[in-house]
Amino acid sequence: MEPNRRLPLGGGFSIYVSDRHTFGTDAILLSQFAAPKPRDRICDLGTGCGILPLLWLRDRTLLSPIDGVDIQPDACALFEKSLRENRWEGRAAAVCGDLRALPLPMGRYGLVTCNPPYRRPGCGKLCKDEGKNIARFELTCTVSDAAKSAGRLLKTGGRFCLCHLPERLADCMQAMRAAGIEPKRLRLVEQQAGCAPWLLLLEGIKGAKNGLQILPSLALKQPDGRDTEEARLLYAGFEAPS
Repeated sequence: MEPNRRLPLGGGFSIYVSDRHTFGTDAILLSQFAAPKPRDRICDLGTGCGILPLLWLRDRTLLSPIDGVDIQPDACALFEKSLRENRWEGRAAAVCGDLRALPLPMGRYGLVTCNPPYRRPGCGKLCKDEGKNIARFELTCTVSDAAKSAGRLLKTGGRFCLCHLPERLADCMQAMRAAGIEPKRLRLVEQQAGCAPWLLLLEGIKGAKNGLQILPSLALKQPDGRDTEEARLLYAGFEAPS
């Protein structure tokens, strides 16, 4: 495995990543879609290198520390290293553990997020790196596991935001409802306007009545291949992800 790398995060801040634990456009989109409120107590499930909490600390005034959960110790170590580098100790914490059985206070969070593994086992070839497989395939975390954990962590009226493949939309909605979380807001992301979407962003609210708001789709590229204005704002200040 290659050594850890330090990447610019914008605003003079940085993030440590590795070839196993890095981030992509989906994580950046989810961080913006979730849009934490200043008083939200936040838990990010499957935080990896901590990209979502770090982006929120860069951009927002948050009054409560963020808990970033990951089952892989090396991911938590990267997150902790970034917190030290940016002098954000005390503003977020890495929690190493299985999201299916967390030592965190139940019913206390205003926002839970998750960028889960996208692939079911058998839908794609596993590699020799177990850590990469855990991040990509539903080996230790299914969308149902994530929703159940969010349902336990959230207070009534709290929000659960996730990203996933569009083909898994029905699974995401079913998992949310089974956990007492009602899907309330959906946005699809296209590489270019008019193309089939490659990502969904979904928000549910614990204990809410039904009624889904479908937002206008987000296109990342213009017809000439240049980034759209919204994409330029997303990537401002740091290297464009893979």
